[in-house]
Amino acid sequence: MEVFTTLRLAWKTPHRSHYLFKRKNELVMKDMKWKILQSEQLFDDLWFKVRKDTCEQPNGKIVDPYYVYEFPTWVTAVALTEDGQIILERQYRHALGETAWEIPGGCVDDTDASHQSAIERELLEETGYRFKEYHYLGKTSANPSTNSNWMHMYLATGGKKMEEQALDENEDIEIHLFSVDEVKDKLRAGEIIQSMHVTCLFYALDKLGRLIY
Repeated sequence: MEVFTTLRLAWKTPHRSHYLFKRKNELVMKDMKWKILQSEQLFDDLWFKVRKDTCEQPNGKIVDPYYVYEFPTWVTAVALTEDGQIILERQYRHALGETAWEIPGGCVDDTDASHQSAIERELLEETGYRFKEYHYLGKTSANPSTNSNWMHMYLATGGKKMEEQALDENEDIEIHLFSVDEVKDKLRAGEIIQSMHVTCLFYALDKLGRLIY
């Protein structure tokens, strides 16, 4: 028989008391979600928006302003060829002024039927490869304090070169193939600097049984 414990928090708002319900031996976690009282769009251009929120915390405190960056949903994949090599991309990233090693990925378009179809499209456009299988690895956030969107991560296997790249106007992407051990060496050396791509690589290595690093 489950035993439930009711805990009354030491704090309360002027409007309501807060209670927590937990099963025996479970962690006690209060509801920390803020309520949005007002929202104003400050900037809207292409794939980037900025809004200003007025929020109320559970204890009644008002937070004003709070700025939120709105991006499209993103997808990325650790992509393995038929012979087990990992596809890495090399491209210039202007905000940092660095040319970086990355894994393929991009934005989910309105025309994409699903997150998986979005990463299939991105892989074909950026690398020219098609893949036999896709394994969903979960989602991550670049910065949950400012960004409203998610990055969905995949492991794609059985890749075969089918066509040439079909890059966007401002894209210049080199494609390179590395063994799993060579990619792990790049991770150790800090050569892969895109944090969400590093996260996806570790999830993929775990899925492949190659996480020992």
